[in-house]
Amino acid sequence: MIRIPKSEYARRRKALMAEMEPNSIAILPAAPMYIRNRDVEHIYRQDSDFQYLSGFPEPEAVIALIPGREHGEYVLFCRERDPARELWDGLRAGQDGAISEYGADDAFPIGDIDDILPGLIEGRSRVYYAIGSNQEFDHRLMEWINTIRSKARQGAQPPNEFVALDHLLHDLRLYKSANEIKVMRSAAQVSAGAHVRAMQASRPGLYEYHLEAELDYEFRKGGAKMPAYGSIVAAGKNACILHYRENDALLKDGDLVLIDAGCELDCYASDITRTFPVNGRFSPEQKAIYEVVLAANEEAFKHIAPGKHWNEAHEATVQVITAGLVELGLLRGDIQTLIATEAYKPFYMHRAGHWLGMDVHDVGDYKVGGEWRVLEPGMAMTVEPGIYVAPDNQDVAKKWRGIGVRIEDDVVVTRTGCEILTGGVPKTVEQIEALMANAVEVA
Repeated sequence: MIRIPKSEYARRRKALMAEMEPNSIAILPAAPMYIRNRDVEHIYRQDSDFQYLSGFPEPEAVIALIPGREHGEYVLFCRERDPARELWDGLRAGQDGAISEYGADDAFPIGDIDDILPGLIEGRSRVYYAIGSNQEFDHRLMEWINTIRSKARQGAQPPNEFVALDHLLHDLRLYKSANEIKVMRSAAQVSAGAHVRAMQASRPGLYEYHLEAELDYEFRKGGAKMPAYGSIVAAGKNACILHYRENDALLKDGDLVLIDAGCELDCYASDITRTFPVNGRFSPEQKAIYEVVLAANEEAFKHIAPGKHWNEAHEATVQVITAGLVELGLLRGDIQTLIATEAYKPFYMHRAGHWLGMDVHDVGDYKVGGEWRVLEPGMAMTVEPGIYVAPDNQDVAKKWRGIGVRIEDDVVVTRTGCEILTGGVPKTVEQIEALMANAVEVA
C-alpha cells in the first residue's frame, strides 16, 4: 500500500517551523480514545493535524515543535513500552521507536509531561496551539502556564502570546504534495472498485445494507481500515435525504439508488457518489434528470484550474442545472432570473463541492480577504452536483417526485487544469446500464 514517507513528515515539520516566530513553541495533542459503549472503544483514528506532522499512530501522545532548540526541535511525548498492556492492546513504539521510526529528536514518557513540558514552554514568548479543539488538554496547558506564572518572582518567564496553530497548519495542508496525491489516487481507486462492485451486486429484493456490505468488503480488501465517513446507500426517495444514514430499506424494482461512499488510506479520504437504477435500467424520467446532473458534473471540471476561483465550478453547475430544470418543466421562467432568485434551491440546495484531503471535508479557507480563493496546483476537492425532487413536492408532476441524483468525483488542481482521481467508476447512462447488464448475465 502506498504511504506517506518519513521524509515528508520531516519536511512538513520544517515548513511549519519556518512559519513560526523565533523563540516560540507549537504544541499538539494526539486524538483521545473514544468510548463506544461501556468498556468498548471506537476504532482509533489519529487527529489529522497530529498525523500530518508526525505519522505517529498512537493515542496518549503530544508533539512539541521548538524552532532552534539546541537538543532537537521535534519533541514527542508518548506511552512507554509495556509488555503486559501490549499483550492486550498491541505493540507500542515507546521512546526508542518514536526516535528511530518516527523521526523525533527527543522522546519522553507521556507520564513525565507535567515535569518536562512546562520547562520547554518557559521562556518562549509565543505558544502556537489550537485552542478549543481539545478542552481537556486546554485545561492542562493552562495549568502548565499557571505553574510558570507562579514562579515569575524566581525569574520564570511565561509566554506572553497564544496564536492559533490551525491557521498556519491548515494552509500547509491545503496544498497536496506529490506523495499525498499518490495516496489519494490509491484511495480513489479502491473506492471506485467498491462502487463498481455495488452496481454489479444490485438487484430488486436486496436491502440497502447489502450494498453497503459490498462497499465495506472492497474497502477492507484494498487495505482501508475504515470508510472515510459513514457510507450513504439511499434507495428511492431516501436519495432526497442528503445525509441519509439508516441504510436499511428495501431496494425496489424501478427505483434509483444513490451511494455516497469512500474509503480512507493512510488517513487520506476519498469521496465518491454514483446514482444508478436498482434493476439496471433507467426510466425516462430518471434518465432525464440524471443527464442534467452529469452535464453539470462535467461542466464543473472546465472551471477548475490555476487562476480560477473556488466558486466558479459551483456557479457553472447552477447554470447547467437551472437550465436543465427549465427544459424538463420542473422550473418555469427566465434562467438568469431563476438563478438570481435562487429558485433552483428546492432541487439543488448544497454547494458543488468541498476541499478534500486528510479530512473528507478538509481544512482550508474558501475565501481570502473576503474574496473567493484562487485555485492553485495541489489543491484537492470534490465535484458533486445533484438534483433532488422531494416526494411531497406538489409543484411538479408526480412522475418526477422522489427522484434524487448526485454524481461526485474527486479532483486535484494541476498546472494546466485538473486531474480526475475517480474516473474508475462508470457514470454515463450507457456505461452504467452496460456494466449492470453484464453483471446480471454473469450471475
